[in-house]
Amino acid sequence: MKIALINENSQAAKNSIVEASLRKVVEPKGYEVVNYGMYSAQDDAQLTYVQNGILAAILLNSGAADFVVTGCGTGEGAMLALNSFPGVICGHVADPLDAYTFAQINDGNAVSIPFALRFGWGGELNLEYIFEKLFSEPFGGGYPKERVVPEQRNKKILDGVRAAAFRPLADILKDLDPQLVKGALAGEHFDEYFFRDCKDAALAELVKQLKA
Repeated sequence: MKIALINENSQAAKNSIVEASLRKVVEPKGYEVVNYGMYSAQDDAQLTYVQNGILAAILLNSGAADFVVTGCGTGEGAMLALNSFPGVICGHVADPLDAYTFAQINDGNAVSIPFALRFGWGGELNLEYIFEKLFSEPFGGGYPKERVVPEQRNKKILDGVRAAAFRPLADILKDLDPQLVKGALAGEHFDEYFFRDCKDAALAELVKQLKA
């Protein structure tokens, strides 16, 4: 699994803490972490939580990432932004129980964490515990386990509703403010990581056009 990490500007100073906690948990499982920044509050490319949604949607829909870890001060804005796009199911995860139940019941591909609320002494431990429960088992296994069949059925129904509700991502990106999109793709290592990992040639070409 390739896990992309994205931080917006208000919580960019915590990027290294989040990355270290995430790597500590997932790398022993053989998963790869790709850090798209922001790396510090002083980065030239400043991401808003809305741009987190744009970037996450491009990464997930292109196959450049299998899962996205992101957030903002409360976690709410980033969650709403990510869920505004097709191909993204993002849960709001504040603690390990949220993480486990979201993974097992909702079988999503992104989480938004509140990096400011109650993030004091022991904050990095809460992150580790979140990631431990989030990636402790294959997603979609159900909770409680005897509920797995109806929960998987409901997930398929949700996928069908979302497929009917959303336009293709390429059409959405073309209709957004070009500067908003370019800013979302302006990270220091975006080109290096995205074009290396992207599995969708048509979307890669569109990204090149949007960045031009």
